[in-house]
Amino acid sequence: MSSVLADVLVVTALIGALALVHRPLGDYMAAVFQSKRHLRVEKWIYRSVGANPDAEMRWPAYLRGVLVFSAVSVLFLFLMQRVQDKLPLSLGFEPITPDQAFNTAASFVSNTNWQSYSGEVAMSHVTQTMGLAVQNFVSAAVGIAVAVALVRGFARSRTGDLGNFWADLVRCVIRILVPISVVAAVILIACGAIQNFGDIHSITTLTGDKQAISPGAVASQEAIKDLGTNGGGFFNANSSHPFENPNGFTNWLEIFLLLVIPFSLPRTFGKMVGSVKQGYAIVGAMATIWFLGVIAVTWLEYAHPGTASQLAGGAMEGKEQRFGEGNSSLFAVSTTMTSTGSVNSFHDSFSGLSGGVLLLGMMLGEIAPGGTGSGLYGMLIMAIIAVFIAGLMVGRTPEYLGKKIGSREIKLAACYILITPALVLIGTALAMALGKGESSMTNIGAHGFSEVLYAYTSASNNNGSAFAGFAANTEYHNTMLGLCMLLGRFLPMVFVLALAGSLAEQKPVPATAGTLRTEKPLFTGLLVGAILIITGLTFFPALALGPLAEGLA
Repeated sequence: MSSVLADVLVVTALIGALALVHRPLGDYMAAVFQSKRHLRVEKWIYRSVGANPDAEMRWPAYLRGVLVFSAVSVLFLFLMQRVQDKLPLSLGFEPITPDQAFNTAASFVSNTNWQSYSGEVAMSHVTQTMGLAVQNFVSAAVGIAVAVALVRGFARSRTGDLGNFWADLVRCVIRILVPISVVAAVILIACGAIQNFGDIHSITTLTGDKQAISPGAVASQEAIKDLGTNGGGFFNANSSHPFENPNGFTNWLEIFLLLVIPFSLPRTFGKMVGSVKQGYAIVGAMATIWFLGVIAVTWLEYAHPGTASQLAGGAMEGKEQRFGEGNSSLFAVSTTMTSTGSVNSFHDSFSGLSGGVLLLGMMLGEIAPGGTGSGLYGMLIMAIIAVFIAGLMVGRTPEYLGKKIGSREIKLAACYILITPALVLIGTALAMALGKGESSMTNIGAHGFSEVLYAYTSASNNNGSAFAGFAANTEYHNTMLGLCMLLGRFLPMVFVLALAGSLAEQKPVPATAGTLRTEKPLFTGLLVGAILIITGLTFFPALALGPLAEGLA
């Protein structure tokens, strides 16, 4: 079987599996967030934190819950890293420095999982499992909870109530993330991923050198790192390490895990607003952009542009021989379009134009299909923008799902889409102007600039992957990237929840002959076009200085 045919079959199997679970998982998640019943373990958690899960919250109260919980999480994870040498199972590791501890805490709480450290030689067993892995669950649940609150804003009318943050958070973890992660972890263990709390082993290699082998609870962390679109690996090599990703099947499974919830949430949205066709329109836009990205990067990598790649017969530098160009490209596109950051190859080694596509996937706002929750609410914001543009074209007051898109709604949506571009471009400009970016580059010229641009794009969009040549472990970058992660995660949530509250208070508008049919393929095409045009206008100059200049040189 040719490698091209094998890659086609892998993508076909992936699409088929995602289509197969789209309806049952989406319906199940809708039932979870609409249920009035509380499980016994959930009641215990509510009592322990003093929360009333039946109390409805308006958007300011919901936002306070998100921010307070996340702030406490940052503080807890920061302190755990600073005292890890005094905790059990420390493996003899020293405390993490303050700037790196802040960066890591901000990273995992914001669902970014950017890592300026090598986990196997820096983080103890307790820090990995009770700190980082726990945040993998709850940070993903926070994103889904905010998305559900926005969906309730569309579904409800004449009320400002958006549900209860604590109930949404706990239900998401207990009923969705934990059960799927347990099954996935067992499969990974059966396929060769490790899971233990042993000591570091020293072995003698075939060349006579000594090598340290780090053990750990890898499979359990691997499952939720992908399912929750987190991306922080146990090992520095992430999913290219055989202990995390042993073979071709686990590679396929990990791609499936990082896509399954984001691609199923539009079904949840459709069920909760009472029109599954609306969900199909959203998932259609997501799938179109994702599939175009897969085709573009795979074709560019097989074309292996550049003298070195042509002489070598392929663009395999920085890629695992076990996975090849096709599986590496599929993983790279999926991870940069889902805010995951998990990698099975070095994105720094992709060709200039391929790296540009990966950058563009993040610059779109990671909405195709995006992170757990963040992808859905980001796409719904873009849908509001698309409806507004369509309304301007025909001279009508725009409406979406029976809600008028007035000046307040469009201002909130506009603020949302301006935050991350501002963080990316200002952060990159400051790093270059102050010389901090140039001093951290491994390469020079356009590719070196792409390393800096990629770092701030990844942090501000809460992705976490990196061009590996960028030396990010400095006080400046740890601090600035940490701030970009926090602002890029929680500032947009302010506008999302304010928008949800505004929509929930409205009186439904009946559909008329002039109402834009937002469940039709025409709207899906309009939505895709609006996303690409808005992003292209925002980031094209920066892309022209980096990956486009490199790729066209």
